[in-house]
Amino acid sequence: MKLENERESDNLVDRRGGLGRAGGWGIGGVIVALILSYFLGIDPRVLLGVADSARGGQQDGAPIDPSVDPQAQLVSETRKILAKTEDTWSVLFRQMGGQYASPQLVLYSGTTQTSCGLGQAAMGPFYCPQDHRVYLDLSFFNQMDRQMKAGGDFARAYVIAHEVGHHVQNQVGITRRTQALRSRMSEREYNKVSVRVELQADCFAGVWAHHANLEKSFIEPGDIDEAIRAAAAVGDDRLQRASRGTVVPDSFTHGTSEQRVRWFRTGFESGSIQACDTFSSPI
Repeated sequence: MKLENERESDNLVDRRGGLGRAGGWGIGGVIVALILSYFLGIDPRVLLGVADSARGGQQDGAPIDPSVDPQAQLVSETRKILAKTEDTWSVLFRQMGGQYASPQLVLYSGTTQTSCGLGQAAMGPFYCPQDHRVYLDLSFFNQMDRQMKAGGDFARAYVIAHEVGHHVQNQVGITRRTQALRSRMSEREYNKVSVRVELQADCFAGVWAHHANLEKSFIEPGDIDEAIRAAAAVGDDRLQRASRGTVVPDSFTHGTSEQRVRWFRTGFESGSIQACDTFSSPI
């Protein structure tokens, strides 16, 4: 993937540098929490969490100085990929008569507060429709590479583009309509809706790659194979088989490896948003 001369997005929020902070609180706040916990017999983490919740969630800190940041190159790459999603979706929305509002991407380590609740690295990358933000712990990319055998720069681009795909769904009203179904369905029934939502985000990632490459060629030989390996690696069937040894289709929420690969290909090969209608098409 050729990104050398690409711009970097300003919509990245860096929460990794939490030195002297706990949930957005300074050293003084941590000391007060420790003192109160001693006298009240309460876990200080609970006090910090309650206080942070009352303040509206974790504050956004200053980014780490790139000169001392071991992940500086990865952060720069993430900014460039995010910028390319901004440029491409802005054009596509204008063609549809709309205006694209770019999401923010929050980098964090371990856990972070979001408008959708506590975000944890174990959840993998995710999008919160309430605050219009993508959340990413960069350690996930190491996990993709070492554990899933699905590394590579375009594999990382696919992951980011998939989460941005959820933001696109949120902007056009798909998220609101599908979430409204949750209270009227059983968990098993809603899982099927969730699968269609996730497969559409895969398809939107493919649409992005198609048009971004037309705007300025940046995809190199082997890149699409990286995305396909990544899509296959996070299929529900493969993840369940690896973690529990069995597969339970009724519990799928993201789709099988085959489905995820197929819908990414559909978006990439067609470049058509309309082709990503996973809700009225057989999946």
